Amino acid sequence: MNPRITLITGATQGLGRGIALDLAARGDTLLLHGRDAGRLEAVVADVRAAAPDATVRTYLADLSDLGQVRAMADRIRGAEPRLDALVNNAVAGGGAEPLRREVSAQGHELRFAVNHLAPYALIRGLLPLLRACAPARVVNVASMGQERIDFDDVMLERDYEGLRAYCRSKLALIMATFELGAELEGTGVTVNALHPAHLMDTEGVRAYGLTPVTGIDEGVRPTVRLITDPELGSTTGRYFDRFTDARAHEQAYDKEARRRLMALTDELTGYGPVAP
Repeated sequence: MNPRITLITGATQGLGRGIALDLAARGDTLLLHGRDAGRLEAVVADVRAAAPDATVRTYLADLSDLGQVRAMADRIRGAEPRLDALVNNAVAGGGAEPLRREVSAQGHELRFAVNHLAPYALIRGLLPLLRACAPARVVNVASMGQERIDFDDVMLERDYEGLRAYCRSKLALIMATFELGAELEGTGVTVNALHPAHLMDTEGVRAYGLTPVTGIDEGVRPTVRLITDPELGSTTGRYFDRFTDARAHEQAYDKEARRRLMALTDELTGYGPVAP
């Protein structure tokens, strides 16, 4: 069998780097995304030092710019023979200055853009490749930190705080996971979300001023399981708290809230449901 081809966003540090090292040891061909060329070169060197026979290709893009997200999806579709797994791991955390509201290239609140709009747009852009080589899996790295989305102020223009924006964006990603799981049922493409581990030792956790309580490896194992476990081959549209199929925030099960979110998401990204 051909080695699995796996794309990991935000692969230059933290959880993304850990997933890359784990999958390289399993023989995956890795497509590693980052927004800094030097960091991408460094993680490729790390992967090849740990797994000398690993095949690694890199893709450079700033996911806070939907134009670059689209362009990266186009490059991948044009260059790669297939795509067996996509791990949407790149993240904008609470920030070192959590009271400073930041926006994306398109003017959207930064956490909502990077943590929700970008992975959704990337999935949409890569669906032709994923469907063509199904079975394929999408894993959205979410969080147990979830907060109800206020549809009167989705972009948090009032009472802004970085962690609040992060928690809302992660709930949005979970809601999109549920919608995509239902839409793609029967296509061979599964879409699941997970909270990988609590307060991992990452740059984002430290930048916000929190004290890490778990190592990166604790988050790698449940994330890689969603990519590799044969028993999860048909599991889709679910949220996992590490290894447990769990219940997300109550708003994630509100069909009208999901409808409103997806209508907004499709409008902002320029994507919509794909016909069978």
